[in-house]
Amino acid sequence: METPNWATGVTRGVTSEGFTVDLHVKVLDEHVVERAKARGLDAVVYAPHFTRLPDIRAKARAFSDGELMVYPGRELFTGTWQRRRHVLAVGLDEQVPDFLTLDGTMAELQRQDAAVLVPHPGFLSVSLGLGELRTYRETIDAIEVYNPKFLPHHSRRARRFAGTTGLDRFASSYAHLPGTIGEAWVSFDEPVDDEAALTAALRDGAPRRVDYREGPLQTLRRGLEFAHLGYENSWEKFDRVMLQGTPPTHPDHVAYSGQFDDVKVY
Repeated sequence: METPNWATGVTRGVTSEGFTVDLHVKVLDEHVVERAKARGLDAVVYAPHFTRLPDIRAKARAFSDGELMVYPGRELFTGTWQRRRHVLAVGLDEQVPDFLTLDGTMAELQRQDAAVLVPHPGFLSVSLGLGELRTYRETIDAIEVYNPKFLPHHSRRARRFAGTTGLDRFASSYAHLPGTIGEAWVSFDEPVDDEAALTAALRDGAPRRVDYREGPLQTLRRGLEFAHLGYENSWEKFDRVMLQGTPPTHPDHVAYSGQFDDVKVY
């Protein structure tokens, strides 16, 4: 066990106390729930790609029980596929599609009073950089300083961004594979009883600790997740989504009734 590093706000391999949440997972089934419980989590935020909010909510409810809460989230793809920026929203009341301008997405999240999180800041070409963090400083509630796909320099940069902007921090497993659930988490001092309470805790800067696991097994899981990253960011995936017709989270989908036509990029 390593002594907590209060200067960075991140601890490694520390037994967690309080209410523990894995704030960003992409997969959800019986095995994921079992693993989350075995890892001592109280909740996970389920935010799959290209899935409409009502479907995410329904699945989250189906897998929640008295031992583990599953809260719905949306990782929004803003901009074009080549220049996309990811934004994670918790506490949405209404649907928001992908492929809007970053300005349009942020304005809508602010209108809905959602908690706005920045996953993997500065990571590859899929997230917000320091300039964008400064531009949207008043809308963003926290930035991610660790997930298992991070290499050490990614985490150092994210912590530097947090220090420069004064934004709160979070970590998550960012699990695309079930075995990664619970590899990183946030521990809040007080219980988070429902989605509204989690949204409020994130927006209000509730006291928290950011933790992650370390060791040979964790290194293996990190390698598997990083290998999976190639497909996640490939044109092949984008082509497959677009070949399905109008994707469910495209702003032209009938579900959005043309509401976002003025800020869509496709």
